[in-house]
Amino acid sequence: MSAPPVVPASFWEHEPVRLALAERHLGRVIRAYRCHPYHGRVALPQSVVAGWLGITQAQLSRVENGPPLVHLDRLAHWAQVFRIPEACLWFTLPGRAHRAIGSGDAASTSADSRSGGPDERRRTLLAGIAAVAAGAGLLGSTEIGQPRRVGAADVARLNAVLELYRSVDYECGGGVLYREVARFAESVYRMLDWSHPAGLAPSLVAAVATARHLAGWTALDAGRHDDAQRHFVAGERAALMAEDVPLAAMIRYSQAKQLQHLRHDQDALATLQLAHAQLGSYATPAVKALLWGAEAASIAALGDHQGAVTTLGKASDAFELINNEREPDWMGFYDRGELFAQYGRVYRDRARRDSVQASEAVRWVRDAIAAFGPANVRSTVLNEVGLCSALFLADEPEQALAVGAQVLERSQEMSSKRVVDRVVNLRRDLARHRELPEVAEFDRVLATRAAVAA
Repeated sequence: MSAPPVVPASFWEHEPVRLALAERHLGRVIRAYRCHPYHGRVALPQSVVAGWLGITQAQLSRVENGPPLVHLDRLAHWAQVFRIPEACLWFTLPGRAHRAIGSGDAASTSADSRSGGPDERRRTLLAGIAAVAAGAGLLGSTEIGQPRRVGAADVARLNAVLELYRSVDYECGGGVLYREVARFAESVYRMLDWSHPAGLAPSLVAAVATARHLAGWTALDAGRHDDAQRHFVAGERAALMAEDVPLAAMIRYSQAKQLQHLRHDQDALATLQLAHAQLGSYATPAVKALLWGAEAASIAALGDHQGAVTTLGKASDAFELINNEREPDWMGFYDRGELFAQYGRVYRDRARRDSVQASEAVRWVRDAIAAFGPANVRSTVLNEVGLCSALFLADEPEQALAVGAQVLERSQEMSSKRVVDRVVNLRRDLARHRELPEVAEFDRVLATRAAVAA
């Protein structure tokens, strides 16, 4: 990453960050910044953050763990690099009037003051990531650079670039990303033909497989289903070549999510069951919970609601056994919100046949939304769509319309065809309330969205 990401206002209200600011220790502020849940389950590496500041990893370690910095020029420069709100600072930036902490706007960020809208910022961010990839020798204009011997540092850089792309995917959706990620994934695929130490082969091939998987996932989110399948097949082949059975299962899970989205639930269930069967002793609690939760959604869609609830119970039992240190890095996205979201899907399906279950659907989806971190924007929006459906099913049309208005607004900010499709599908759950003028108008808006998306 060439520069720190733009973070929401709530970022600076996180307790460890606030305490570090109150202690007037910029090193501890940086450590709290790196470990903030906004960045995901895994903290930002010191090497990446040190690069933003123009120092070495060892120097950053001393800054974080040593005495407070007192050199004003360095304090001011680093505060500006991280875009720390001026009202949070205990010193005055050059040429600025000082504002004390607690002035009421301490949580404001530079996101609002930066020129350009969200699309411009996304393009700038993607251009920055592409520049990092090119500078690391991982991406060329038409093909990756001249063949050379691949080392462990190349694999580390490849995985670091993938993490950057993945963070943008969570926040913005796959539509804005697909072309960039696909170009990157197909470029690094050529690295498999380069010379490398024999011991490096598994990690190199697994990293390439992960790149193809992410390309497939962004294609799915952008509604490019043929492209998604092409990347998933290439990624699965590479994962099996690397003998990374859990990664191959994760790619099959993504294929099943695509089948579920297309309402091919019998095929999705078969794909998930195959993934689970082939995991064997490689299965970790998080991977088990992920697969069982997805299986439950397909089982419910096929009408076996008791079987779906039983499978959800297996997913919950596995979730409680998760030890993050023993899970693959790419499982960092899976949290309690993802598990609750599957409960919400199952109970919405049950509510379509038995309205008594609707209140449970509402409860589970609200719990899912509350559990998602601020960085996981797309999952939050998808579950707000689910909440709107559940409220219609629970005969709460006024609340459903309030959530629906928010969903319509937020979905326009994302480049996710999946989100658009889910929003349009709200029409099937509002039918029983269509006689209300407000619901009829909402239905007309959805119909227009459907026509535009077609």
